[in-house]
Amino acid sequence: MIGMFDSIRPRGPQSLWLTLVSVFLLLTELSCAWGQDHTNYKIGQLFEVKTKQIIPLDELTPKLMEADVIYLGEEHYTPSHIEAALKILRMLLEKGRKPVLALEMFGWDGQSALDLYRKGQIQSEEQFLKEAAWEKNWGGDFKDYKPLVEFSKDHHIPLYALNPPKDLVRLVRSKGLTEALRDPSMRQWNIPEHISLEDPEYRRVIFPQITACHPGYPDKVYQPFYEASIFRDEGMAKVIKEYLQKQSGDVGPLVSYTGGGHIQYRLPVPNRVQKTQPPGFKDISIYLIALDPTRTEDIDQAIDEGIADYVWLTELGPRGPQPRCG
Repeated sequence: MIGMFDSIRPRGPQSLWLTLVSVFLLLTELSCAWGQDHTNYKIGQLFEVKTKQIIPLDELTPKLMEADVIYLGEEHYTPSHIEAALKILRMLLEKGRKPVLALEMFGWDGQSALDLYRKGQIQSEEQFLKEAAWEKNWGGDFKDYKPLVEFSKDHHIPLYALNPPKDLVRLVRSKGLTEALRDPSMRQWNIPEHISLEDPEYRRVIFPQITACHPGYPDKVYQPFYEASIFRDEGMAKVIKEYLQKQSGDVGPLVSYTGGGHIQYRLPVPNRVQKTQPPGFKDISIYLIALDPTRTEDIDQAIDEGIADYVWLTELGPRGPQPRCG
């Protein structure tokens, strides 16, 4: 940078004006070179976080085709995020891949119901939701996530429940992770007897987010929620790792659809999966953000801090901006 203005020497008023124009143009050029201008965000923009540049979705296609796992991080109950997931599934199918879909919204105890419903062996939606323990494990209006389930059913895409059963999560919150893992109910799901709580980077990011949601309490109150967060992320990673172990032929990639918090900075789920995989394993993380013009600083932060491999801006849902903690 030293000497870049050496050749710009004012020689009178006109030269001074030309000099200022030259400096402005140079700074504009440097701004473009250093990164994308983030002040004019628009619905549909897809940012490659590493370069901070907007890219067309088609440019992402080859990487999607090569991936073993595609992580999509949503804002709950946002229709445009469901549509983004469906678009990626359609792209994979059109290019000859055979994706599978894994959803945070279903617990492991609902897996058999997912299988039967997808195969048409459960006809009634009411019966399906009852057998899938929808109200216990997730709740809310099923129609918000129904398009993903129906797409999987219509296109014969295997569907995996990602979440540990809610009863196990509550057990961790009440007893703490170490003691809860000794409970006989854990054995049914082949959960290891030890899950490490020593993850300084995970704690640095996740613990403040938990405390921001419920401010004013001592750390001992938040600790069980933090340990339950670890348990859920380990549980989701467990499902993905088990799929990868038994994967054969040209089936895949696995498309993981969860809240954005489970993929942020790779810490919750992606790193837990990646560390057990052989060389050559490839994954992609795409963080979905519903564009709220009053919160563009959140998008700045997500891109600048490298929250995922890609950030995809979509339309706000009917519920408006998602409430955020901290």
